[in-house]
Amino acid sequence: MKKAAADKVAPAPGKAQPEAPGFEEALKRLTAIVERLESGDLSLEQSLSLFEEGTRLSRSSQAQLDSAEKRVEELLAIDAAGLPVVRELDPE
Repeated sequence: MKKAAADKVAPAPGKAQPEAPGFEEALKRLTAIVERLESGDLSLEQSLSLFEEGTRLSRSSQAQLDSAEKRVEELLAIDAAGLPVVRELDPE
């Protein structure tokens, strides 16, 4: 059944992608990639292609998490006097 769920995910588009997918979308695709790789039903070339896509998605997702963590740290910052640091956040 897991294999069927992975097969429903659209194949990866060409290597030239204009922008990274959203975090949740990337996580879903990563899950599908792992399921397909774990199935053992792929050729070496298919496995390598999926692994490369998964690596790109993983790096993109990690960058998004790092950015979110930085924003949270800025929101929770406290100055030397113990007062919250208040400043306008950069819109994204």
